[in-house]
Amino acid sequence: MSSEAREWVWEHSSSRGAARLVLLSIADRVADGQCISWASLSSLSKRTRASVSTVREAVERLLLAGELEQLDDLVGPQRSTVYRLPLAAEAIAQALREQREEAGGTAVSDEPAGPAKLRLSALRRYGIRPREVPELPTRGRKPAVPETDRSRRKPAQPRTGYRHSDVPVTGTQNRSEHDLNRKYSSGGASVTSAAEWQVDSATHTWARQQGHLDRLGEQGLHAADAKWRAHRAGHSPRPAGAWAADWRSWITREHTPSSPNLYAVPGKNTASSSGMTRAETHTAVLLAALDESTGTEG
Repeated sequence: MSSEAREWVWEHSSSRGAARLVLLSIADRVADGQCISWASLSSLSKRTRASVSTVREAVERLLLAGELEQLDDLVGPQRSTVYRLPLAAEAIAQALREQREEAGGTAVSDEPAGPAKLRLSALRRYGIRPREVPELPTRGRKPAVPETDRSRRKPAQPRTGYRHSDVPVTGTQNRSEHDLNRKYSSGGASVTSAAEWQVDSATHTWARQQGHLDRLGEQGLHAADAKWRAHRAGHSPRPAGAWAADWRSWITREHTPSSPNLYAVPGKNTASSSGMTRAETHTAVLLAALDESTGTEG
């Protein structure tokens, strides 16, 4: 049927120039009397030797003139656009009716159907099929399906009375949670805070063997310990071994007091005529406050 469609374009189409070439190229792919064809802008541009923009304008002119229809609900080979030549289809249908009348009313098998009722089964042989467009949810629109009771149901509140049978009534369920005595469990090793950690006998023996006790003196070692606890107050709990190693490193870096007056006696005048500077006086007051008993010692 492509020859009949091309003949109609040559004899009856009012198109001119590039639009006429585009219509002839589309008519060249007409499959049957329905005058359905397919083409893409790039293929039409290649066949007519015109630019894509020129082909697009030509197609628009043909659509406005009614000599071409674009069937958006169909798709051709390689997802090309499907067109129909309605005037050519009417002319071919009229010619078939005349042939039927001349044959004495005998039905003609190739008689095309009307524009609203296309024979899709015949078009599938040429790779033309209905376009499958997935239904995408509209942004901001509620779903058409009514909500079920499950979707409107609020999440159930946790049941406070339900517990696993293997969890005791008292005590923590997670080893990383705080216990009542502020001790922690991590991999089986007990951890504590810097304020609760106590210098054990091994650490005290180390300080004596390394000469730190003789270098700092008992009072200086006590002051260094107080400063270490003040600096480590905000640190997270650690195992006792980690605190011991950190404490030893602190004591090793602690400077030897340059004067016994550096550690002032509580209640005494720190600004005496000992020759101390203002900075030394402030340091002595701070160390005296750290050395003062607070009544919380074990």
